[in-house]
Amino acid sequence: MKGKKIILGITGSIAAYKSASLVRLLVKAGAEVKVIMTSGAAQFITPLTLSVLSKHEVITDLINDANSWNNHVELGLWADAFIVAPASANSLAKMANGLCDTMLTAVYLSAKCPVIIAPAMDLDMWKHSANQRNIQLLKTDGVAMIDVAYGELASGLVGEGRMAEPEQIFDFLAQFFAAK
Repeated sequence: MKGKKIILGITGSIAAYKSASLVRLLVKAGAEVKVIMTSGAAQFITPLTLSVLSKHEVITDLINDANSWNNHVELGLWADAFIVAPASANSLAKMANGLCDTMLTAVYLSAKCPVIIAPAMDLDMWKHSANQRNIQLLKTDGVAMIDVAYGELASGLVGEGRMAEPEQIFDFLAQFFAAK
């Protein structure tokens, strides 16, 4: 992982709290991590927490203020990998259909690096045919996916839909880079 440049996209899901551990694991292993969050993600975990852990300003919007913007094209060229964890059903649908209304989706559409998703959502959302169709579209487009886990979900249901644990995502990335 040493020297790898990773963009971590975080979307609006209760699983966003796991992203802090993932950032910490990646940075500890020598990766440089830049975090992009949707506004929904910021409802679950603060940009400040992720900024401290990543040692970079967290990007939430295309435009910072009247005088500056975040260059999504530059970010898409910078990274060795772009991982979206957690990837909510909403963000997966936007990615699959090329909708570009967030910094995360703008970087996704500009990325020249491999893209990996780690979905997280409730059981019924996970199994819904529209969501499965979006996942298949993303896979057809070359996006790699880390399988969801089985277990207790935030709703109280038990089943598939949990985001993989940070250690599993880290191991997936380590194997991904080793294979390259």
